[in-house]
Amino acid sequence: MLDKVIIANRGEIALRVLRACRELGIKTVAVHSTVDANLKHVLLADESVCIGPPPSAKSYLNMPSLIAAAELTDAAAIHPGYGFLSENADFAERVEQSGFVFIGPKAETIRLMGDKVSAIRAMKSYGVPCVPGSGGPLGADGDENLRIAKDIGYPVIIKASGGGGGRGMRVVHNAAALLHSINVTRSEALAAFGNDQVYMEKFLEKPRHIEFQVLADHHGNVIHLGERDCSMQRRHQKVIEEAPAPGITEAQRARMGERVVEACRAVGYRSAGTLEFLYENGEFYFIEMNTRIQVEHPVTELITGIDLVKAQLMIAAGERLPWTQSDIVLRGHALECRINAEDPKTFMPSPGPVRLWHAPGGPGVRVDSHLYSGYSVPPNYDSLIAKLISYGESRDTAIARMRNALAEMVVEGIKTNAGLHQEILAHAAFQQGGLDIHYLERRLGLK
Repeated sequence: MLDKVIIANRGEIALRVLRACRELGIKTVAVHSTVDANLKHVLLADESVCIGPPPSAKSYLNMPSLIAAAELTDAAAIHPGYGFLSENADFAERVEQSGFVFIGPKAETIRLMGDKVSAIRAMKSYGVPCVPGSGGPLGADGDENLRIAKDIGYPVIIKASGGGGGRGMRVVHNAAALLHSINVTRSEALAAFGNDQVYMEKFLEKPRHIEFQVLADHHGNVIHLGERDCSMQRRHQKVIEEAPAPGITEAQRARMGERVVEACRAVGYRSAGTLEFLYENGEFYFIEMNTRIQVEHPVTELITGIDLVKAQLMIAAGERLPWTQSDIVLRGHALECRINAEDPKTFMPSPGPVRLWHAPGGPGVRVDSHLYSGYSVPPNYDSLIAKLISYGESRDTAIARMRNALAEMVVEGIKTNAGLHQEILAHAAFQQGGLDIHYLERRLGLK
């Protein structure tokens, strides 16, 4: 097992990694910006290293500083968490070249699956169904692009090849708007991702967002841990996730799970990963792969009993997966609500000091959070401050426990979106399940 790990992240995921390391007897090094010196995981880690000022580009995205921290503390490996450099192939490569273990896939796998065009091509070649589309990046020939769109059928969606997090995409409903939309998306993609390559897909009208969790080791063993439903979204950002997905049958799960496993084995995947699909009219369509741990991983942990972060660490240490596919049994139902420091009506960030934090409890309630009374939420980073996760033997029980948890949670000093979650959980349509990705914005009149 790895003896010491750099936690190259912040907030709740950094604390989550620290806890997993402690269970495995691994020493931890917390790296932090100057504004994050009082983060909970920094206070709990065996060692800590300040890697720069608050701006992410000068701290959490500063590759030389992170590698220098590993050298300074004689660490064995670096865990990137999610966000920041977690899917940066250059960082993974530099970590390995510097003599450390990158807790994630190989750099070449990140490059292959991080570029959406190459990822779609790879998945198609391994028999994974994909959304009808251009089959590759769009060129500069306007007439050809108009022909492609006509063949696909409007509406279409233009996506940045290097995009992520819901950014770099634009829906086009007719030919008159197509060429302008392609040019604008190219410009936005270049500015945001340093890559102006875009591609085109059929825009599905009312799909659900279903994703499959996988684990793969260095020895060619790959398993899937079922699916999650992440259809509750605002501006392509997930708000509530659950597992398993309502309405997905055992036969559908087995069929898609087998294809997912075969594809991951074919590309030589290792570590934890997630393949994301749009699901409409009983069909799955691959859209992208996340080559890291997901924010919503706890719901899968609760229905499978498998600690995904510990699994990442064990895989990185070269160990074989201790499970086969037949060992994976889904039990019960789990929900996750992302609690953000933001105004529940305007969604504007709400940083500042937390005067009082009281975490909810009770049967089937889990809280992943770095908050504590007196902590000050900085304005420099993502607004996620907590994840409430509920579990029950049925979906109805999980919902009831989540509603109790939201009512019990106390956060004073800043605004949160807890009220939005309470409103969603009270919707009869949500309680029935199986809603599409546009439901939340339609229901709440959000743009």
